[in-house]
Amino acid sequence: MIHQYKLNGYNIVMDVNSGAVHSVDEVAYDIIALYDKGVPREEIIDEIKAKYGSVADSDVDETIADIEELKAEKLLFSDDPFEEIAGDLKAKQSVLKAICLHVAHGCNMDCKYCFAGKGEYSGKAGIMSLEVGKQALDFLVENSGSRKNLEVDFFGGEPLLNWDVCKELVAYGRELEKTHNKHFNFTLTTNGVLIDDDVIEFADRECSNVVLSMDGRRKTHDFMRTSKDGKGTYDKIIEKFKSLAEDRGQKQYYMRGTYTAHNKDFAEDVLAMADLGFKETSIEPVVSDPSTDYALHEEDLDILKAQYEKLAIEMLEREKRGEGFNFYHYTVDLTGGPCIYKRVSGCGVGTEYLAVTPSGDLYPCHQFVGDDDYKVGNVYDGIEKQEIIDGFRYNNNLYTRDKCRGCFAKLYCSGGCAANNLHTNGDINKVYNFGCELHKKRIECALMLKVAEEELGIDRISE
Repeated sequence: MIHQYKLNGYNIVMDVNSGAVHSVDEVAYDIIALYDKGVPREEIIDEIKAKYGSVADSDVDETIADIEELKAEKLLFSDDPFEEIAGDLKAKQSVLKAICLHVAHGCNMDCKYCFAGKGEYSGKAGIMSLEVGKQALDFLVENSGSRKNLEVDFFGGEPLLNWDVCKELVAYGRELEKTHNKHFNFTLTTNGVLIDDDVIEFADRECSNVVLSMDGRRKTHDFMRTSKDGKGTYDKIIEKFKSLAEDRGQKQYYMRGTYTAHNKDFAEDVLAMADLGFKETSIEPVVSDPSTDYALHEEDLDILKAQYEKLAIEMLEREKRGEGFNFYHYTVDLTGGPCIYKRVSGCGVGTEYLAVTPSGDLYPCHQFVGDDDYKVGNVYDGIEKQEIIDGFRYNNNLYTRDKCRGCFAKLYCSGGCAANNLHTNGDINKVYNFGCELHKKRIECALMLKVAEEELGIDRISE
C-alpha cells in the first residue's frame, strides 16, 4: 500500500508497510499513481505524454524500472507482514513499566474543558498519602518483571498541591533503585501556578520530563484556563514557565496546550509559544461533549487541517533562519523511531501502563479514572478485574481497530487512543474519526518537514 500527497511544493510517496518515504518530481509522481492502478505500460506512456508533452518513452520506461526495483527491495508497494503477528506482539505487552500517580484530585484552576471534572474526577476528590504513593511504587516494581527502566508521572488535578509527597516519593524511588536494580524516570505535569525555585531546582535534578499546561496566546489561554475566581492565569504562570524551560536548557520539557472552537487558528498559539522562546511545543484538539460551546465538529476539519499545514510551513521557514523549534506531533524519526512491536501493539493502556488514584485504585490509564466500570483493582490487592486487562491485552491492537488496516498512517499512530474511542463511540476499537482525520494530516505535515529538511540539509534542533 502506498499513499501519495502534495504539500508545500513537495510530491511525497509513502510506502506504508516499509515506512519508506520518497520525494519525486511531477512526472514520477503521476507514473507511480498510474502504476498503482494497474495501468499498462503503453497507456501510462500515452497519459504522461498527453499531460507533459515532451517526455520520452525511455524516460517513462526508466521510471517504471525504478519503481519495480524499489518494489523488489520492498520499499514501494510492499506487503503487510504484521497483521498475522499483531495479536502475539500485543500479548507480550504484559509487564508493567509505567504508572500515572494522581497525587491530587483537586486543582487550583477552573479550566472549562477539563476532562477530569475540574481536577476532581466525577467528585472523587482527594490527596494521595505518602503511604499510598509508596505502595504504588512497590506495586510497579513488583509487576515490572525484568524491566530496568520504569516511568512515574506525577499527575492530577494539580500535583503541586501535594508537592512534598511527590518529593518524598522520588526519594523512596531512589532507594528502590538500589535494592531492585531499577531506574525511575519521573515526570511532572503541572498548570504552573505553584511553580517556585524549589520546584524548578528539584524537577531539574530529578524529573526526566516536565509537561507545562499552556494554551498559547494570552487571550486564548485566559479564555479557557482560569482561576477559581474566573480570572485568567496567563500572568501567573508565564514567567515561571520561562524560567523552568531555560533552567532545563530548553530540553526535556514541553508546552502542552489544548485548542477549541474558540481558537481554530491554533497555529498562531503554537507560534506565540515559540516567539516566547519555548523550543518544545504541543497542542491538542479538545475532546468534549459536542453540545458545549467550545466543542470541535466535523465541519471544522478543513480549517484545522489548513492550520497544521500553515504551522509546518512556518516551522520550516524558521528553521531556514536558524529559529527552529519542535512541535510534538511533527517529531518523527525515519531511520529509527519506535520499534515495530510498539507500532503494532499500540498504546500500553491497561497492560504496560496504569493510573493510580489518591486512594490507591487502579485504572487502565488516566483518561479512564472516574469511570467505575474500568476500576481494575488497587495497589494493595493488585488486579481484581483481570477480564478488563485481558480485553486490552488480547483485543486492542492496530489490527483490531475498525478502520486502521487500510490507513496510510497506521504505523505512525498505532491505532489511536482507546479512551477517546470509548468515550466517543462506546467501543475501544471503534475509531474516533475526528481525531483520526487530524492525526493523518499531522503525519503528512511531519513527513513533509523531514523531506524538506533532508533536501535543504537542515538539522532539526532535536529528535
